[in-house]
Amino acid sequence: MKTILVTGGAGYIGSHTTLELIKNGYDVVIFDNLEYGHAEIVEKLKTISKYDGKVIDFIKGDLKNPNDIDTIFNKHRKIDAVIHFAAYIQVEESVKNPQKYYENNVSGSMNLFSAMLKNEVKKIVFSSTAAVYGEPKDLNPIKEDCAKAPINPYGRSKLMVEQILQDYSRTFGIKSAILRYFNVAGANSDAIIGEWHEPETHLIPNILRAVNGKIFQLFGDDFETRDGTCVRDYVNVEDLANAHLLALKYLELEGISSDCFNIGTNNGNTVKEVFDACEKVLQRKIDRKICARRTGDPASLVACNEKAKNILKWTPQRSLEDSIRSAYKWQCGFLEKI
Repeated sequence: MKTILVTGGAGYIGSHTTLELIKNGYDVVIFDNLEYGHAEIVEKLKTISKYDGKVIDFIKGDLKNPNDIDTIFNKHRKIDAVIHFAAYIQVEESVKNPQKYYENNVSGSMNLFSAMLKNEVKKIVFSSTAAVYGEPKDLNPIKEDCAKAPINPYGRSKLMVEQILQDYSRTFGIKSAILRYFNVAGANSDAIIGEWHEPETHLIPNILRAVNGKIFQLFGDDFETRDGTCVRDYVNVEDLANAHLLALKYLELEGISSDCFNIGTNNGNTVKEVFDACEKVLQRKIDRKICARRTGDPASLVACNEKAKNILKWTPQRSLEDSIRSAYKWQCGFLEKI
C-alpha cells in the first residue's frame, strides 16, 4: 500500500484530497502547522480512515523548520509521493507582507524539496494557482502556455516554486505535476468536511453567510463582461480532489515528464450569476450592496481544461449549483459536527 505525504492536509483542499486518497486505498501522512488548518478535521479523517482500514498519521510541524520535516521522514521511512498544499493564499495580505509569503511559500517549499532529495522521494503534486497568469488580455479560456505575469507576491511565490520544480525535474529527476487552480467551491457532498477559513475571503461562503442578515458586498459592476461583474471559473472541491488523485496516478506512469495543468471547468460565471444561483438553491433573496472595484481584479479568468482532460483524463462532474448546495449543507451543520 502506498503512503502519500500531504502537506497542508488539515486545510480546505488538502483535507478533501486526503479523503479522496483514503477512498482509493492510500495511506496518508498529514503535515500541517494548524495555523489555518484544523485539528478537528484531522480527527474526522482519522475516524474515516479507521473505518475504511486505511492509516492516517498526523504530524504537527512547519515547513520553515527543516527539523520538523525531518521528523516525517524519520518516522515514515517509505514515502512514495508528496502532495504539497501548505502555503499562504491571501492576495491582499501578500501585498502587505510579502516577506511572510516568500519565507513560507518559497523557502518552506525549498526545505521540503531538500528533504525529498535526501530521502529519495521523486514524485510531487504541487498546488499552484491561476494567479501565476496575472491579468491576461483576450486569452480566455486561458491555456497553460499563456504568459506568466503575476501581479502580487502570492502569485509570484507560486510561480517561483513552479520554476524551482522545473529545475529540480531536469537536474535531480523529481517528477512534478503542477495543478493551477482557478476558483474552488463547495464541500464534501456528505458534509463530513468543508470550507473553514478565518477570515473567509471566498465568494460563495460569504454570499451564504449573508443569508443570516448580513449584506453581501459586490465589488464592481462596471467590468467589460456580460453583466458588468467579474467572470470566474468555479471548480468543485471534490472534483479538484479527484484531479490530485489522477495527477498522482499520472506520476506513477513510466516515462512521463513533469507537466502543469489548469484545473477549471472551461466555463465562467459572473459574480451576479453566482449570487443568483445561491438565491435559487436557497430559495430566498439575499441583500447585496454594490461597492467600488477592488484593485487588481481582472475582468475575466477562465481555465482551458483540455490538457487535463486529455492527459490526466480528468473531467469536472459537479455543477455550480452542486457546489453551492454542498457548501450550504456544510455551513448549516458544521458547528454541530466539529
